[in-house]
Amino acid sequence: MALFQYWNRLREGRRAPTRAEIEPADIKTLLADTFILERDARKEAIFRLAGTRLCAIYGRELKGFSFVSLWREKDRDLAGRLADAGFAAKSVSVTSFDGISRSGEVNPFELLILPLDGGQEHPRCLGMVTAAAKPYWLGADPIVESRIDGVRFIDPDREPFLADKTSDAAPLFGNNGRNAAGPGGHGRQIRHLMVLDGGRRKPD
Repeated sequence: MALFQYWNRLREGRRAPTRAEIEPADIKTLLADTFILERDARKEAIFRLAGTRLCAIYGRELKGFSFVSLWREKDRDLAGRLADAGFAAKSVSVTSFDGISRSGEVNPFELLILPLDGGQEHPRCLGMVTAAAKPYWLGADPIVESRIDGVRFIDPDREPFLADKTSDAAPLFGNNGRNAAGPGGHGRQIRHLMVLDGGRRKPD
């Protein structure tokens, strides 16, 4: 919430603030959990910067690594579309997911992606990962796979962040800019939000 409000103040009615406007000192208490994504020459989202706590959660330095590599194979297409939505469609998204540790522990997380205006040549996104719970093993037993549980797209021009109001859902964009939802192309509208299923199944 704090990162979203900071980003929202900086943009001053624009679709997104620029990278140069982000002052690390202004969000120093959040830096350990934040990251910046950029698009490489292969049009893939990679980590340009990643906070120390985020790197500790995944047990490695994330700078230079592919964003979609954090996710299980069946969720990688959706994860890539989330990054593309931030790069191209200037969409704000909140993703809930489960992180699976090397020893099989499971912990819930939330991912926030906020667009940055880097122009056509330098598309970037600002993001943050927060743990919904902080078990004793977090940071010592690295997360090796992430499984998407649901996605919410938010239009900050039309609705306050996670406001309890009724309106049309914010537009969703997938590959080639077409309307898209989860892996099956379907989502569930709840008030002004569109919830996308990430393919999670209950254990047999």
